[in-house]
Amino acid sequence: MTTLLRRVTHWNRPLMVFVSAMAVLAAVAAVGILVDPRVLTGAPIWLKPFKFAVSFVLYGTTLAWMLSLLPRRSRATEWAVTIIVAMSVIEMMVIVGQVVRGQTSHFNASTSLNAALFAAMGAAIMVLFFAHLVIGIVVLIQRIPDRVAATAVGWGLGLSLLGMLAAVPMALPMQDPGIEGIGGAHSVGVLDGGPGLPIVGWSTTGGDLRIGHFVGLHALQALPILAILLSRFGTRLDERTRARLLVVAGAAYGVLTVLLTWQALRGQPLLRPDATTLVAVAALVVATATATGLVLARRRRPELALAA
Repeated sequence: MTTLLRRVTHWNRPLMVFVSAMAVLAAVAAVGILVDPRVLTGAPIWLKPFKFAVSFVLYGTTLAWMLSLLPRRSRATEWAVTIIVAMSVIEMMVIVGQVVRGQTSHFNASTSLNAALFAAMGAAIMVLFFAHLVIGIVVLIQRIPDRVAATAVGWGLGLSLLGMLAAVPMALPMQDPGIEGIGGAHSVGVLDGGPGLPIVGWSTTGGDLRIGHFVGLHALQALPILAILLSRFGTRLDERTRARLLVVAGAAYGVLTVLLTWQALRGQPLLRPDATTLVAVAALVVATATATGLVLARRRRPELALAA
């Protein structure tokens, strides 16, 4: 544990400072949820800062770990990280500032100030997207020596970009609820703030674009965790087989992200899929299982790998 903590302290400093600040903010927001009785769009007013702070803790920590795997320093990644931290700070400042004012931060065009703040958030996320893309390109160019880790990191970074793109429909004209001062929505077919799942708040009466967005973003953690599990419990599998299994998992994860976004765009609640959605899910499961079986059937036996 001491060795791990020592390694963490040497990870990217700007990211780890930002992660520490977000951890403190998450604690403050958690207290706010308990002591501040205000409710906004059907949820405690401090819930959004809490969820965003926790998400940034996960994002920043994972990204810092990924950068620690690079064989050499990169000026491009250092600049990209600085930009990501700066844009994330802008995002959180607007979110917290609007909570203090008792206003929604997203899709709020009720006044010129609120509209400008939401536009600033959108611009910040766009810049963050391209900075994240730069990091992904550098990771591909530098080639992390560990093949399994390289596969997990590459797919994680790429799929998290897909997750960011899954949020784009929220602000498109088709998501205009027709309410003065509101310029977008999370939900499809119903108004934001209605009945939702515990904690996450995803709509239980209509589609919700946050689902695909959430799933895609957290590929950044899911794929590396799968790589760690394969390395820990798949000791009888050679490195190439583990990397191929990660490719299968990454492809399936990407399709799932698209499928969840497609389901939401059709105004369909996550837990009430229609026949078409169920068929699509079944096809994904069968394709993933088949691909996994083919990879395992072609794996190299440990004794043959040693002989080679």
